[in-house]
This record gives sequence, structure tokens and C-alpha cells, in this order.
Amino acid sequence: STAVPPGPPMYLDLVYIPNHSNRKNVDVEFFKRVRSSYYVVSGNDSAAEEPSRAVLDSLLEGKAQWDSNMQVTLIPTHDSEVMREWYQETHEKQQDLNIMVLASSSTVVMQDESFPACKIEL
Repeated sequence: STAVPPGPPMYLDLVYIPNHSNRKNVDVEFFKRVRSSYYVVSGNDSAAEEPSRAVLDSLLEGKAQWDSNMQVTLIPTHDSEVMREWYQETHEKQQDLNIMVLASSSTVVMQDESFPACKIEL
């Protein structure tokens, strides 16, 4: 079943794609309805298919149906094989749809832990 029922689009600045970008919860209808300048894509479990290639493809298909070509930035929380393959295989379509995938080379250190970080200005 569709996670987001059909209806008018919602415009947001930042959206965290729910449930580790699992295809059971996010589909083309989600991206047709939930339109954002930034999407955060989590998931680093290839056994659980996270992030899902189907979700990433749904972003392309859903964005292709928008009536504007506003810039969208995709922010992965982890470097994964799925994300790298999708990026390489769909790079031309991403450019056509004005989608940029943000890679972060910054690191934040807190309480003896370090993790990648990026800055978003809204």
C-alpha cells in the first residue's frame, strides 16, 4: 500500500526519509507529494537493503513529475555501496532533474566519538 495518500504536494525545507529509506515506507507518491529542498537519506545496512535502491529511484521518478525544476540536495548519512552505485548509474538523470548528492568530508568529534557532518543553510 502507498505510504502517502494521493493529494496536493507539501513543500518543506528539510525532510528525513523515514525508516532508513526502506522501500516499504517510501515510494514514488511520497516524492510526488513531499517536495523538499533537502532530503536526508539514512541507512548503512546492505543486508536490510538500506538505503533502498527503489527509494532512490522513486526520488528520480517523483521529482520528474514536479511542475518546477527546483534544486534538490540529497544528503546520505553513510557511504554505502548502494548509494555509490545509484549515484554513478543515474548521474546524468540527477543533473537533468537538478538533484545534487552532497558528500561530506567534514568530521565532528564529540565525547571521544567522531562522525561525518555537513552544514545546511536554510
